[in-house]
Amino acid sequence: MLLSHDDRDPVRPSAMLETFPIVKNTYRDYFKVTGENKAAELLRYGKSKPGCISLAQGEGTLPTPEFICRAVNKALEDGKTFYSFGAGHPDLRQEISTYYARIYGVSVPTNRITVTSSGTNAVHLALMSILEDGDEVVAVTPIWKNLIGITELAGGSIKEFSMEEKDGAWTLNLEDLFAVCSAKTKAIMIVTPNNPTGWTMTGADIEKLTEFARLRGIWVIADEVYGRCTHKCARAASFLDYAREDDRLFVINSFSKTWAMTGWRLGWLVMPADAEGKIRDLILYENMGAPTFTQCGAIEALRHGEDFLEFQKKLWAENLDLLLQRLPRLKGVSMSVPPAAFYAFFHVDGCEDSYAMTREMIDEVGLSLCPGAAFGKGLKSYLRLCFAVSPEILTAALDRFEEFLSRR
Repeated sequence: MLLSHDDRDPVRPSAMLETFPIVKNTYRDYFKVTGENKAAELLRYGKSKPGCISLAQGEGTLPTPEFICRAVNKALEDGKTFYSFGAGHPDLRQEISTYYARIYGVSVPTNRITVTSSGTNAVHLALMSILEDGDEVVAVTPIWKNLIGITELAGGSIKEFSMEEKDGAWTLNLEDLFAVCSAKTKAIMIVTPNNPTGWTMTGADIEKLTEFARLRGIWVIADEVYGRCTHKCARAASFLDYAREDDRLFVINSFSKTWAMTGWRLGWLVMPADAEGKIRDLILYENMGAPTFTQCGAIEALRHGEDFLEFQKKLWAENLDLLLQRLPRLKGVSMSVPPAAFYAFFHVDGCEDSYAMTREMIDEVGLSLCPGAAFGKGLKSYLRLCFAVSPEILTAALDRFEEFLSRR
């Protein structure tokens, strides 16, 4: 008999303190390309320390809702354990199309939708389908290191273009972004709403970038995983609001954040219709498609997940208020207020190496945060804290952070 959601142990603060053995990485060929992921190493190190509170990863303490788990239990009981369709079950692809019509007011036919094994997998498929050795991808930073690593593994080279933080907000200068694009630029990669800053691109700027890319024949890879994780509106502006069906555009999305499904590894990719065949071929060689039974849960998330999303957004808003009360009191700490996502990305005066500071914090006070340097050049003085957790865990973490700063 499969466990139902109600049969599981409730999530307690101790769930954040799970320990794992430390495993020393061996340097395989791919490290020669991407370099070792030091942020991931620090995440593992923090989890290896008993009693350490880890807010370094992009997930919270809420488990996947019961109604989603129940759908998967039923799928397993019904024997839905065989191969699925490479591009995703037709019912789920149709549900994603319906979701876009209902929430975004845009028409996205199913032949432009592919179900993927995580949002990260969607990025990888998009890049593999267009990149040749030596192609350049301009990545707007701060950006999650894995997206840079995936680009390099796919044979492309990364050119970072940094946003600026000024006057209490992160900003993107489009004219300067356009100026750094060269004849070698195959794609522009942008995350909006942004991880880690919460910055969200305006509709007007999305339209300008879309028109520029269309004119130059440049692909746009838009990671919109946090598109529903907004604090003052129902959803963020999307590239799909302004794109034509034949634009060179990939839009990445995921079930992970919106419906607390990080461990499910399930996402989707919106693409031009003529990319469907190539993406499907890549999936056949990569993993044969997403698991069949998990897609049944994804359908339920799309159909009935709005109440849970609102519950999460209320928690995030309360935690953000707590952060805005606590962080400004700390000497040398400054943060722009994020309009979306569930991260505090803050600057610490005097921090010259966020990797070193993160490790020291784990050792000295049992708190694991994510080093800002993992998100691009020029961010060595920043730290990222995930606040999609219970208020009790967040309060304890802020107490430890304050203690750590008091020792410096």
